[in-house]
Amino acid sequence: MAKRNFLVLMADQHSRNFLSCYNNSIVQTPNLDGLASRGTLFANASTNSPICVSARACLATGRYVHQNKCWDNAIAYDGSIPSWGHYLQDANIDVNSIGKLHYRFDNDPTGFDEQFIPMHIANGVGDLMGSIRPDLPERTQSRQYSQLIGPGETEYTTYDRDISTKACAWLKERSDSPRRDEPFVLFVSFIAPHFPLIVPEEYFNLYKELSIPAIKKSNPELDGHPWWKAFNDCYTFDRYFKDDDHRKVAIISYLGLCTFLDDLIGNVLESLNNNGFSKNTNIMYLSDHGENLGARGLWGKSVMYEESVGIPMLLSGENVMAKSVVKTPVSLIDVFPTILDSFNLDIVADIPGRSLFEVANESDNEKRLILSEYHGAGSISGAFMLRDGMYKYIHYVDCEPELYNLKDDPGENNNLAKKNDYQKILNYYQDQLHSMVDPKTVNSEALADQSDLIIRNGGINKILDRGGLNGTPVPGGGSTRVDLN
Repeated sequence: MAKRNFLVLMADQHSRNFLSCYNNSIVQTPNLDGLASRGTLFANASTNSPICVSARACLATGRYVHQNKCWDNAIAYDGSIPSWGHYLQDANIDVNSIGKLHYRFDNDPTGFDEQFIPMHIANGVGDLMGSIRPDLPERTQSRQYSQLIGPGETEYTTYDRDISTKACAWLKERSDSPRRDEPFVLFVSFIAPHFPLIVPEEYFNLYKELSIPAIKKSNPELDGHPWWKAFNDCYTFDRYFKDDDHRKVAIISYLGLCTFLDDLIGNVLESLNNNGFSKNTNIMYLSDHGENLGARGLWGKSVMYEESVGIPMLLSGENVMAKSVVKTPVSLIDVFPTILDSFNLDIVADIPGRSLFEVANESDNEKRLILSEYHGAGSISGAFMLRDGMYKYIHYVDCEPELYNLKDDPGENNNLAKKNDYQKILNYYQDQLHSMVDPKTVNSEALADQSDLIIRNGGINKILDRGGLNGTPVPGGGSTRVDLN
């Protein structure tokens, strides 16, 4: 493979259920649809952790959460584990970022030559309240999810416009520079469609008259499940919505943010083409995780259902078939070897991912197992997911598991874990999980690290008195802290 540039376009909280190219007949995403038609769409892509900081650490390091130890939104990547950027820098390839990274500090050596308007965790400590486990406080800032919705502007929409503008300017400057023909990586990372679900009015108006499908109801079988009871007592998003009409405003806003994001990405792709880079640049689009958007009474992410854990992943460029759909399960850890492969660099021997260029040019392997794990806010114990093309197994430490047939039940409505006919299948995935990770040991390690973090920051009461975060401040912006009173 000849050396080519690599453009990574990343969203925050974009469920793959909300792109037209992933068979959503309502949402308008023409620029991402065009990218999919020119390249390969990965139909079964997942995050390795359904929470921002942990997911982005997996993307950076090519390693699972239990390997990189970025357990939650207060323990961020700091450069101590080599990222794909470090390997590119060692090969004298330019690596630059624009927008959200959600690492610890902008001066940490995370593998970028320069970071433009970077967003990192607040004050280098992030969401400490989410590290209070297993005795979970109610996150009363959840009410803002239902309050901050509808047409309008926020610091985040302004920031996303700045990210798009900076990316276009960077490409123009590169085109005009003596280094025009030298390979580069540009990592462009947006906030949308992350909450607050406030969207510029023109995008809200695209959907306000549409009939929104019925919201998926929760499974009453899980009402007494201790992990779920604790989660729903901690994350109380849904109780603040007045009714389904109120929820519809939030859903319409999310749809609008998806199209707003698509337009900004279209600007970057147009600049890439206008400045002469399209023919020699590999392009990837992906999100850190998905969004529940009211399904089962859940909003945000943090759980192992497809709405939350399923992400879009598109790849175009040299040796990538156009209009191709790959059913082999893939995940964020596959990005690391993909970028190295793009520049003919040797793949690091001990990382668990595979180059997506290879995966895209092989026959579908729906038996490939994908691991995701969650140790963040709302979880009394670690949650682990294994999925392939057929089944999804969800393991909760010290609680009953869940099992779904993704072929027959893509909505994950019928939990098979207690059905006698599925015990062999359940045991198979349990064994596979334990061959990859010891859930109890990892759970204990995460809880211990989080406990130490809480102590170092003054203890539980001090953190609760300070209040919780309702998002990360934009560069140069104010606090997003929420009063708990």
